[in-house]
Amino acid sequence: MLVFNSLFKIKKNTNPDVNIDIDGINLANVPQHIAIIMDGNGRWAKAQGKVRTFGHQAGAETLKTIVKIADKIGVKVISAYAFSTENWKRPVTEVSFIMELLSRYLTSEIEEFNRNNVQVRFMGSREGLPEVIKQKMDHAVEATKNNTGIILNLAINYGGQAEILQAIQRIAADTEKGLLKVEDIQAETFENYLYTAGLPAPDLLIRPGGDNRISNFMLWQIAYAEIWTTDAYWPAFTPEMFLQAIKEYQGRERRFGGLVTK
Repeated sequence: MLVFNSLFKIKKNTNPDVNIDIDGINLANVPQHIAIIMDGNGRWAKAQGKVRTFGHQAGAETLKTIVKIADKIGVKVISAYAFSTENWKRPVTEVSFIMELLSRYLTSEIEEFNRNNVQVRFMGSREGLPEVIKQKMDHAVEATKNNTGIILNLAINYGGQAEILQAIQRIAADTEKGLLKVEDIQAETFENYLYTAGLPAPDLLIRPGGDNRISNFMLWQIAYAEIWTTDAYWPAFTPEMFLQAIKEYQGRERRFGGLVTK
């Protein structure tokens, strides 16, 4: 784990495993919800002369580090794009490894989640997921549901378009049953049918890997999120980069379509 040169001690959310230098970070203006597209695992591994699966393992370790730092500075939610609905198109051996890695992660990390007060949630379709994965997802949610620290919201078998379509279908079904009136369907109503119901919208979207697209991730939720990109692949994404993204976020004016009054 990369350790910063100086230690800034924060009474709340203090984690002895993470030493960070937050010089220049305004703790009163930290993004409450950060969405991360964890891109570039395979390309990073190839650059190291390794197989793609090596990159996925390294990417999982990067996520652990970033979640600890985010919690320490007061971020409330991290939504991480772990496996998309389109990722099934990848080679069978790679998909199988990702599923095995996820299975091991959801077994080995529960104790650490609880020790660090992390609550685990998931978003995405369960259709097509191995039964053992679904069981471990249920166990992770149940085992961490009473934790009151940062929420780690893992997107598994997730697609933003599929999420919106599913929400529309559920709304239509409830309307047919008389549970909803058409005139009562507002933005807030729609959001209650999304996977992220009850969570704030992301303030910041981080995209490593050198691409400048949102890749079907949280299409409704990121409508007004600030976007920060880097050419660095996800396994090489450092705590300094994470804090730099937050500093740049804090330097932007968030107008939400309006004007900032002085």
